Amino acid sequence: MTREIPPAPVPAQPVARRFEGQVVFITGAARGQGRAEAVRFAAEGADIIALDICADLPTTTYPGATEEDLAETARLVEKHGRRILTHKVDVRDFEGVKEALERSVAELGRLDVVVANAGMTTVGRAWEIDAEHWQATIDINLTGAFHTAKAAIPIMLEQAAGGAIIFTSSVAGLRGLPLLADYAAAKHGVTGLAKTLANELGEYRIRVNSVHPHGVATDLVPGIRPLIESNPGLGGFYSATLPDGLSQVEDIAAAIAWLASHEARHITGIQLPVDLGRTNR
Repeated sequence: MTREIPPAPVPAQPVARRFEGQVVFITGAARGQGRAEAVRFAAEGADIIALDICADLPTTTYPGATEEDLAETARLVEKHGRRILTHKVDVRDFEGVKEALERSVAELGRLDVVVANAGMTTVGRAWEIDAEHWQATIDINLTGAFHTAKAAIPIMLEQAAGGAIIFTSSVAGLRGLPLLADYAAAKHGVTGLAKTLANELGEYRIRVNSVHPHGVATDLVPGIRPLIESNPGLGGFYSATLPDGLSQVEDIAAAIAWLASHEARHITGIQLPVDLGRTNR
């Protein structure tokens, strides 16, 4: 007898207004998870600082975000009646990130939440990764996250109002997923950075956590799937408990919004899996 699997319910639209009067800084905001996070925070009352490289990356197999994508993020935020300042900046450029953030905070008046989301991935067996791909993956995913935090923390300390920093890591930041050695190394680094910052910033009531998705329906997936399918012996590493296959970007945005909210005020230094049960296997 075949059992019918019920479809996953659509993520509920936010009704709380947990971020009224707050400002949220999001990197990688032009599309995908970053856009969903910007829209979620705006729907809950926040103004947004949105940053993205808006360019193709020579080491990836999928197209990069565009300036039009970032403009669409702005349009969706403004539909909720919130302000948004957008910047075309590469997170590898610390001075560019710092200048964009400081200029935006001067205009919007404060900084409450930071979401270090910008990232990319390539796929291949570890010994076949060339130096260019390795360096780009580390620089964007790990050093870019560090630059984001380094630019934001002095502003938050000067405000003396606490806040929240959330890093987008991955299941690959907790597990040794094959075909993703450079990405897993970078995301493990992000996890360690978040844990250290949680200890350093706790006395200032700045909470730091990381979120760990499994597969998410974004432009990164098509680049990974063919290589996984051509290596069937590794497929088990990518299976999950829930039958949905992939999370939606709204699922990740909802988890990040909760971690950033007052409801999670006593949560810091954790690694929150939003992974369809993958890390339970």
